[in-house]
Amino acid sequence: MSRTLGRVPAWAVPTTFALSLIGLALATYLTITHFEPQALFCTDKGFINCGAVTTSAQSRLLGIPVAFLGLGTFLVMTVLNSPWGWRAKSYWIHVARFVIAIISMCFVLWLLYAELIIIDNLCLYCTGVHIVTFALLIVLTRVSPAQLGWVTSRTE
Repeated sequence: MSRTLGRVPAWAVPTTFALSLIGLALATYLTITHFEPQALFCTDKGFINCGAVTTSAQSRLLGIPVAFLGLGTFLVMTVLNSPWGWRAKSYWIHVARFVIAIISMCFVLWLLYAELIIIDNLCLYCTGVHIVTFALLIVLTRVSPAQLGWVTSRTE
C-alpha cells in the first residue's frame, strides 16, 4: 500500500534543521565534556551545577552516558530534518522523525525530573538540549500529522 505524503509549510524545513544543528552542537559539547570534564564551563556553586548533573548516577542509562544518547539522537534528527531528509519519499522516514521527537521529549521529562528532584541541580547545557527537544516536538506536532495524512491540513 502506497501512502501519499502531504506538503509541509516552507518554514518547517529550515526551522527543524536549525534546531537539530543546535541540539547536535550542544550534545557534542556534552559528549566532549564526558571525556574531558575540565572542558565544562559552568558554575559549580548553588543550584546551577553542570558538573553535579553530568557526573551523577542519572547521567547514565544502562551504563551508557546520556550525552552519547543525545549525540546519537541529534545525529539522526539532523539527517531526518535536513532538506534532503524532508524530501525523502519513504512514508516511514517521516513517521520516524515524529516518533523520535516524541520519545526524546519523554526522555527529557525524565531527565528534568532527575535534575530537579533527585540531583537537586540544573545543568544549563542540558537545559539547552531540553529546550531544543521541546521546540522540535512543537514544530513537528504542528506539521507531521497533516504531512502523514493523520489529520486534514488547515491549508486545504
